[in-house]
Amino acid sequence: MKHLIETKINGISYRLEVGPHWTLLELLRDVLRLTGAKDGCGMGECGSCTVIMDGKTIYSCLTLAVRADGKEVLTIEGLARGEELDPVQKAFIEHGAFQCGFCTPGMILSGKALLDENPNPTEEEIRRGISGNLCRCTGYNMIVEAIQSASEKRVKRG
Repeated sequence: MKHLIETKINGISYRLEVGPHWTLLELLRDVLRLTGAKDGCGMGECGSCTVIMDGKTIYSCLTLAVRADGKEVLTIEGLARGEELDPVQKAFIEHGAFQCGFCTPGMILSGKALLDENPNPTEEEIRRGISGNLCRCTGYNMIVEAIQSASEKRVKRG
């Protein structure tokens, strides 16, 4: 038996019928074709499926789609404003904070959520903020530097 949910994903309102056991990741990737969130481990350990729901990062592989009812979800596809990249996205490019790119959407969204909550985090707070996301390529230093840079640019503008 399917459930009707109303949700906003990347600023677009949806009324969707979802199966009772569908994950949010399945809804995003298989139904809406938003493939930025990756299916890495399926157990909430790698962070490649990270999205932001009502301002907080979540693992979409562990979250049932019905939990998105009445919520706002942001995926990597909805982060840029037209051609204008989010400051965290720009910083990742400027600092070469990615290699294979598999973890990048989740890392960027974790960085954005952290900066939304704490606009001027310490290095330790950044490392804690991305601790739920695994990267097998970069060693994290460039990722931390990118988030620090985005933070500094926000503070200068603010």
